[in-house]
Amino acid sequence: MSDHRIERDSMGELEVPREALYGAQTQRAVDNFPVSGQPMPTAFIHAIARIKLAAARVNAALGLLDDERADAIVAAAEAVVRGEHDDQFPVDVFQTGSGTSSNMNVNEVLSHLASRDGLTVGPNDHVNMGQSSNDVIPTAIHVAAALEVTGRLRPALEYLRQTIDRRAVELDGVVKTGRTHLMDAMPLRMSQELGGWSSQVGQAIERLDSALVRLFRLAQGGTAVGTGINAHPEFAERMARDLSEQTGVSFSPNDSFFASLASQDAAVELSGQLRGLACVVMKIANDLRWMNSGPLAGLGEIELEALQPGSSIMPGKVNPVIPESAAQAAAQVIGLDTAVTVAGQSGNFQLNVMLPLVANNLLTSITLMTNTSRLLADRAIATFKVRHDNLEGPLARNPILVTALNAVIGYDAAAAIAKHAYQAGRPIIEVAEEQTELSRAELERLLDPASLTRGGVPE
Repeated sequence: MSDHRIERDSMGELEVPREALYGAQTQRAVDNFPVSGQPMPTAFIHAIARIKLAAARVNAALGLLDDERADAIVAAAEAVVRGEHDDQFPVDVFQTGSGTSSNMNVNEVLSHLASRDGLTVGPNDHVNMGQSSNDVIPTAIHVAAALEVTGRLRPALEYLRQTIDRRAVELDGVVKTGRTHLMDAMPLRMSQELGGWSSQVGQAIERLDSALVRLFRLAQGGTAVGTGINAHPEFAERMARDLSEQTGVSFSPNDSFFASLASQDAAVELSGQLRGLACVVMKIANDLRWMNSGPLAGLGEIELEALQPGSSIMPGKVNPVIPESAAQAAAQVIGLDTAVTVAGQSGNFQLNVMLPLVANNLLTSITLMTNTSRLLADRAIATFKVRHDNLEGPLARNPILVTALNAVIGYDAAAAIAKHAYQAGRPIIEVAEEQTELSRAELERLLDPASLTRGGVPE
């Protein structure tokens, strides 16, 4: 028995693997696009299946599709959403720019599943009823990204922020040397430093929430060019309502299907916010790497958890692998955003023709930031140990503490004390006691590092 079967489409006959659930159009795409070996993201395929599920129910309710076929399509789509057939979607990311190949891949799989037990369900006439690839694929991008952000990324970021906040409370009494230009600056509490990270993550969440407002607006109902040809007048509204009920996300039809098909503005906006989040992650990762540097010849302010040997030739070496992983993931997201930006410019007349790339890059960026946020929280921030001895020594000798004397003795006199103390390798307080009329007790009060972290003008 042959390991292939013959399938037919509008272009003729084609051999398809015997056990495949897809048909001729999918096979043509597999043959035509051997580019990356990377299929479309699973979340994207599941979003298309949700659209097909909703369309079957809506078309049945409108009297356009019989209940038997609608129920069969719904059952098949539910199975795909559950992940039961993830290996049946092999079409490469770098395919036709409309994503038609992926739309037909899902149509054919659902048709095959729904046509069992003697019932014939057509991929175009029934599964794709009232739809076009040109509105299905933009809708799937929005649905998939919205679900991934709300269901995975946002909770991961909240978890990261909570982890940072918890450590900040634990470390509130730890005072360290601040650094600007990588040079010693005024002291701050470690809780203040971590509080900066927390605020960055919180504002990244706010920016994502803002972008979601536009992402919740769907293209479905615009069909081929935005006019809604072959779709019932109520189709768009009912589709958005069904998808909202399926997911718990408040979707609605976009106010212009022409805009939804011709542009990817909302996706570009979300990608930009993911780029901004990547900058936050890069900042936190690099701070952790610097703080952990050493353990003897670096800053050595903290000790990250030892997770694996750091060298194939240097025994005992341990590297900051989680921050390094995070920095690489952040760099990748920044690069993926550049490609999404280029793709967003590729709307020619009534259709953007880089939709698969937008879907892939957007969902990849969301996954990278989701997983990285949890790794940073659990394997770096929650577990690092403070090396108090390495904080206290440099803090006591920090010549920049003299800044606290500016309001009392003036900038120039304070600068002279700082210069002398640094050159002599002596504590600021000793030199200040010699060169000013301030008492030791007054100097101890003015130069207390913990007091200086509260800001304001010394009294």
